[in-house]
Amino acid sequence: MHGRRWTLIGVVVSTLVLAACGDSGNSTWKGGSSGPSATAGKVHISSPADGAENVSTATEIAYSASGTATVTLKDSTGATVEGAPAPAISTGASPSPSADGASWLPAKQLKYGTEYTATVTADGATTSVKFTTMAKPANLARVSSQVGDNMVVGVGMPMILSFGVEIPKDKRAEVQKRLFMSSDPPQEGVWNWFSAKEVHYRPKEYWQAGTKLSLRAALGGVSFGGKWYGEKDLTVDATVGKKLIMEVDNKTKQMTVTEDGVLLKTMPVSLGKPSSPSDSGNFIVMVKNEMEWFDSSTYGVPVDSPDGYRTKVQFPQRITWSGQYIHAAPWSVKDQGKRNVSHGCVNISLELAQWLYSVTHIGDPVIVKNTESRVKYGDGWTDWELPWDQYVKGSALPV
Repeated sequence: MHGRRWTLIGVVVSTLVLAACGDSGNSTWKGGSSGPSATAGKVHISSPADGAENVSTATEIAYSASGTATVTLKDSTGATVEGAPAPAISTGASPSPSADGASWLPAKQLKYGTEYTATVTADGATTSVKFTTMAKPANLARVSSQVGDNMVVGVGMPMILSFGVEIPKDKRAEVQKRLFMSSDPPQEGVWNWFSAKEVHYRPKEYWQAGTKLSLRAALGGVSFGGKWYGEKDLTVDATVGKKLIMEVDNKTKQMTVTEDGVLLKTMPVSLGKPSSPSDSGNFIVMVKNEMEWFDSSTYGVPVDSPDGYRTKVQFPQRITWSGQYIHAAPWSVKDQGKRNVSHGCVNISLELAQWLYSVTHIGDPVIVKNTESRVKYGDGWTDWELPWDQYVKGSALPV
């Protein structure tokens, strides 16, 4: 985590440097504390308590001190644990349990069933505490990211975390406090609980092209409610590609594709027929494949019924969970640009579908306009369906 800029979790864009200071290999941090309880020549560690047992492996060192403070954490073998200061407490976003001092965050999840010694020194005064972390829980829930490490994503892509168990509402703030998201250059953004098993981080506006995204989900050992705990920490580093936007207009039966504001192509389309209209909405590409089998029975329509089908489709790019795609449809080329004949998808020619597949990324925006129906929120990654003032209400922490 050296050298990263972390946004204050759950709050609209605030950044600070969370890099350990000092020589390489030295995990101490020197920083000031201006909390009201800090007094000259005195230091106090408020958490963990001296002699504490069963301490979470996601714990921080919370303390108060005057002047410049140095924090050191060592395990029972004397090995030094890397770490850095946690975000400022005054924002209301820090995971720190301390209300009146500073907080130091280990760079990685601590080991289970291990004794540690934390030492804080300031103005010639030193205090230390020993504590022992909890035994490894029997029930560990996985946390996964839809954005892969080193992935290039579109400008509309949220950072999406999925949980192996449902996170109850009374635990979401605690979990969200452990999500350290950053962008370079910094851009305004917030976490939104999309469901009990999924949380998204979306910027206020589309990401700037070329933005570097970094996430540390410090969730190893965090209580998820009941008997469940986070399995391990997760880190993701990704890059935002060019600003490629697809806009589909049912009035003209055309799709325009722009890159960084420059028109690349205009192509004829055929959308959903009256009995199965396409949805209007603000979508993003969620999945793209060179080929898929489309089977109406997966949506409750028997293959042998009048509206049934089982068809091999080339270059499909999915935009809803209910089955709307952009894809090659050589069978409807004569209709494209003139009339709607699909089951709800955006039909384009094979040649154009192959070209489009070659230039898009997961997370590229797809805007569909002037159809007979509107997408239901949650049918796909519909983060951009909500205006900002509504989206921020999905945060478990004050914005």
